Amino acid sequence: MSEDAILPIPNLSLPQHVFILLSPSLKHLHDNAQNSLLDGIKTDKMAPYYRLITSLNALISDPALLDEMEKANEEELKKLDERLAEAEKTEGESEISDALKARANHLTRIGDRERAIAAQNLALEKTPGLGSRIDISLTLIRIGLFFGDNVLITENLEKAEKFIEEGGDWDRRNRLKVYRGLHAVSIRQFKTGSELLLDALSTFTATELISYTDFVALTIIVNSLTLKRPDLKKKLITAPDVISVLPELPVLGDLVNNLYDCHYAKFFVALATLEQTYLLPSRLLSSHTRYYIREMRILAYSQLLESYRSVTLESLSGAFGVSVDFIDRQVEVHFRRIR
Repeated sequence: MSEDAILPIPNLSLPQHVFILLSPSLKHLHDNAQNSLLDGIKTDKMAPYYRLITSLNALISDPALLDEMEKANEEELKKLDERLAEAEKTEGESEISDALKARANHLTRIGDRERAIAAQNLALEKTPGLGSRIDISLTLIRIGLFFGDNVLITENLEKAEKFIEEGGDWDRRNRLKVYRGLHAVSIRQFKTGSELLLDALSTFTATELISYTDFVALTIIVNSLTLKRPDLKKKLITAPDVISVLPELPVLGDLVNNLYDCHYAKFFVALATLEQTYLLPSRLLSSHTRYYIREMRILAYSQLLESYRSVTLESLSGAFGVSVDFIDRQVEVHFRRIR
């Protein structure tokens, strides 16, 4: 691995497919998730990960496929061990470091959790270059995200931040913002996460972590909740990076534009669509769905109430396109929260 290369390992799209397959309510997405998951596993010959997810009944085990992948894994690991042994005998620190990183990346690619973590930590210990040490820390964060290991994520976010402060370059500084932002959102620190993601919007390069379209979508989702109305227009709606992607994300365009333009009935429709198409099917956001929907409703109610000194329940229900009883319950909750 070169000094500047950050490999997209482990494949972070796969846990999302597993999440869908283990969610009975998402049955309409199962066929595509199953095919994509199996293709990804076969591509990277992920025998250890295949064992794990078949034990969870996300896929039906195919013994012949498992045997084929395990043999391929063993052969590759043997070559890498031989390369490492040769480097330790006859070559210098740099070559040993490269061999350790190659071995660690192989174990990471195939989803061998414990051995990958141990190998990456050994490579981190033996690697002198600051850039490479940052990259290894980022890889360990991705392993944590892949397996849902918050302790591993937190430990290596701290390491990466320490290395960055010692002299990390511009690209790695910006990548780390995305890693920190994604983790913050995952633990419902939406304010922190939204600021980090928005700050990285124009400099995004962390495609090993999340696709650009998904990154922009997440940035819109969390910042719609946390930005003040003037900033919603200035920092999000008119941002060139958002404008360029919105045609691919029409429901998010409807959400932010109708919230800003005070078209609340249309906003409620967009919010309900977002819940079903983005939030509930998302491994990252699903557990925060009820909180997010509630807070977005309260945001809209507050925005409307700020515009008028006196607003009747009837006018509110008409503005939002819902019943008077529904508005009565929601407004009661809202005022109970702000008293």
